Amino acid sequence: MRTIEYHDTPVRVRYAETDQMGVVYHANYLIWFEVGRVELMRALGFEYKKMETEDDCHIVVADAHCRYERPARYDETLRVRTRIAEWRNRIVKFSYEIFREADDELLATGETTHVICGSNGRPKSLPPKYRDVLVELQVPTPDRSDA
Repeated sequence: MRTIEYHDTPVRVRYAETDQMGVVYHANYLIWFEVGRVELMRALGFEYKKMETEDDCHIVVADAHCRYERPARYDETLRVRTRIAEWRNRIVKFSYEIFREADDELLATGETTHVICGSNGRPKSLPPKYRDVLVELQVPTPDRSDA
């Protein structure tokens, strides 16, 4: 059985992502979470576009949290570490850590919770071909039933 603990994605802080003092605006961390999430899914063989077009499977953000530890600054290279923290039939939770590449300092942590929905906006179960991969990867599932 294969396992994946996390996936790292590099990002460089662009000028447009900073304030006048060269410090990253806080909302950009959520954008980087998305970048990390998409690249983790791609590394697992899931393509969001195909999930939507071929399987009518949309991954909708229901909750997002970010804790800022240290500031990121213009032109720094960062590493977005993304994990699938847990999953249920209709819900997938991702966790994130953002590190400064130069000194490996932890800059932010966070998590997002996503509901699997069809194009009609209604919750649906994650299709079996994706569930099977999560089971094979030994991604945790909570002991409670799915909402």
